[in-house]
Amino acid sequence: MLTEDDKKFLRIAYEEAKAGYDEGGCPIGSVLARDGKLVSQGRNQRVQGGDPIAHGEMDALRKAGRQKTYKDTTLYTSLSPCMMCTGTIIQFGIPRVVVGENKNFGGNEDFLRSKGVEVIVVNDKDCIDLMGRFINDKPQLWNEDIAED
Repeated sequence: MLTEDDKKFLRIAYEEAKAGYDEGGCPIGSVLARDGKLVSQGRNQRVQGGDPIAHGEMDALRKAGRQKTYKDTTLYTSLSPCMMCTGTIIQFGIPRVVVGENKNFGGNEDFLRSKGVEVIVVNDKDCIDLMGRFINDKPQLWNEDIAED
């Protein structure tokens, strides 16, 4: 069930994705929150920073800095997480992930669930439309992001 905090933080993740798109990068944004408070937010920085592992989730986690625990956090992401980000979620013990959409890219929701992570897929129209527009406009950049030929 989506809470008001979930809606608020997912919107911030979308705004991060939109900012990345406007910068010429991949439109994927993410937020880390704890107890209804924003811990950090980030966006895919692969193109902007030339960093192949700077996915949206990784950027948000990097910006969170050192945390004593992640077991009381929720990660919000505008797009279903890839395997690298999924592994990080599991490694850090993040118990809950809210996904903006998985229509354009079906990530690893079942794998996360098999590891005890609560996953909520919203299929937010704005997230779907933005990613769809990006994939249509820049297919080579999208394929590079997901390591496809």
